[in-house]
Amino acid sequence: MTMTSLRFRIVVAILLTCSGGFTPSAAQGPARLAAGPMVGYAEMREALLWAQTTGPAEIRFVYWDSVAPSRRYTTAIVTTDPTRAHTAKAIADSVEPGRTYGYELHIDGVAVTRPYPTRFSTPALWQWRTDPPPVRIALGSCFYVNEPVYDRPGTPYGGGFEILDAITAQRPDLMVWLGDNTYLREVDWYSRTGIFRRYSHTRAFAGLQPLLAAMSHYAIWDDHDYGPNDSDASFRDGHIARDAFESFWGNPAMGVDGGHGITTTFEWSDVQFFMMDDRSYKTANHRVTGTAAYLGDRQLDWLISALKASTATFKIVAIGSQTINNAGMFENYAKVPEERARLLEALRKEQIPGVLFLSGDKHWTELSRMEREGTYPLYDLTVSPLTAGPSDRWKQEQNAYRVDGTLVPERNFGMLDITGPRENRVLSISIRDAGGNLKWTRAIPASELR
Repeated sequence: MTMTSLRFRIVVAILLTCSGGFTPSAAQGPARLAAGPMVGYAEMREALLWAQTTGPAEIRFVYWDSVAPSRRYTTAIVTTDPTRAHTAKAIADSVEPGRTYGYELHIDGVAVTRPYPTRFSTPALWQWRTDPPPVRIALGSCFYVNEPVYDRPGTPYGGGFEILDAITAQRPDLMVWLGDNTYLREVDWYSRTGIFRRYSHTRAFAGLQPLLAAMSHYAIWDDHDYGPNDSDASFRDGHIARDAFESFWGNPAMGVDGGHGITTTFEWSDVQFFMMDDRSYKTANHRVTGTAAYLGDRQLDWLISALKASTATFKIVAIGSQTINNAGMFENYAKVPEERARLLEALRKEQIPGVLFLSGDKHWTELSRMEREGTYPLYDLTVSPLTAGPSDRWKQEQNAYRVDGTLVPERNFGMLDITGPRENRVLSISIRDAGGNLKWTRAIPASELR
């Protein structure tokens, strides 16, 4: 080995050591793989598979039914997009409902083996045939990966990265990311280069790869993966953030409300998720003129219609910030009281059963429960943070609807298990710490939400 080569290796080792855990996936395998593979949405007839390469490349996926692994299927060949940080998505369209598939990524014709399971499942065809099948869903928000040169000085903000293995070990069918899934820094906000680089840096974290590869992932955003802290529709580069979000996540079609945001919806078993955008239509905090908006008229009207049309047992509305919390100290729907009242009144008048809310953002976990006269109570499950720093601001924010015993002021994740026969479905919540240890559980029968 030459002295120049040795110096180069030493410099690379120092950089990786100082990065707070950031290790490009390429360092663990073929040089052309930057991050992934990841499973995006899955439907009964197709599933989306994602990867990022370090430069121009052609990718395809080979996949197989776990009960008949000798028969192989192949996606179309897709070229990674240099305008989107060399990300690419391929569709596995030779799948059947209710099956589990293994898969393998090929880059420029060469198989990329991974030292962990690569698999995805498709939703079952149960309608008119059986009871809805059980489904397990992982939840989390506020995923921070350190990069000391661009982080704020002081103690590293990110930690507890063992939580990623703890989630994977629970073997969920899918994971819903509830916003702040990456943290744009000051250096990133005002350029396409910066925004895409931050998304790339977070996505390449080595400890994240087994989780991405083993189940379907769906996401919403909040302020930090959209722009500056507490950012709103006035953020100049929100359209670039949307490009990055679309490039790095594998959601179903976005903007289903007819707008330019990330709004979407999907179903799994007898559960329907409504994935909302709390940034693209939002007005600035503390404005005293004009009409304050949070979801905005277009998106709110779509949500009410979509909830009314849904036949799902559980209709889960995912919004980056809290809906039920009445304390408008920090960002939540209580800071836009007129629009919040419209939503709550519409749910009451339309008599829509089975509605629950999910949220992240807070850097602590809690369950809120609002009693409503003449109808069922509304729940809002807040799950935060994954690896970002926990907060003690819950001491200042007196949420009147917080359920006793559900406050968790440490890094954690959530699991939803929906089980039981058609007429007696139950949604069970469990919250676990970074090591996978159980903090609390709560069962909500569908009968309570009618």
